Amino acid sequence: MKTTIGILAMAVLSLTVSCKDNKESQHSEEAHSGEMEVHDHSEMNHDNSDGHHNGSESAERAIEASTQKSPATTPIIESYLQIKNALASDNKEAATKGASAMLAAISSFDMTKIDEAQHKEYMEIIESAKEHAEHIAKSPIDHQREHFETLSTDVMDLVTLLGTDKTLYQDYCPMKKVSWLSETKEIKNPFYGSKMLTCGSVKKQIN
Repeated sequence: MKTTIGILAMAVLSLTVSCKDNKESQHSEEAHSGEMEVHDHSEMNHDNSDGHHNGSESAERAIEASTQKSPATTPIIESYLQIKNALASDNKEAATKGASAMLAAISSFDMTKIDEAQHKEYMEIIESAKEHAEHIAKSPIDHQREHFETLSTDVMDLVTLLGTDKTLYQDYCPMKKVSWLSETKEIKNPFYGSKMLTCGSVKKQIN
């Protein structure tokens, strides 16, 4: 019994050290990050159990960054943050509600707020976001987290394309090698929740 406890303790310590080491190695690189531009999603091309691919549909997205501080994206961003906070709290039901709120925000988005040049990119982003929100709305929490990886990419691309009037922070998870958006500087990792809640670092501030 003591041997088993010792092995488990060493495993937890190893994960914690790995997160700390990764955070330190990322610090010098992230200190020089500029505005969000084109995202490389090659590391996020994971298969989900339902046959969908995380990240593959947006792997080649090239978006010209907007300098606008638009409130048009706020309902979508706020529903995304609702999902993020729910996953960080290991709350499947709240994540489901956030996904439903996102689907409603997408449906009611005012298309007159985007110009013709942005239309194609917007539709690509929003179709992907809608698909992942639909899966989050009906999936167990582990599967919700898988879809949240690419949903985060979609929302970051949406902010890049259309801008936002909100102050946001782009956080980075060294264990998953993926980023997410937060409304606070405090790290609360939505991919691991209580298992490794503070694992990650702030990559940059938006607005």
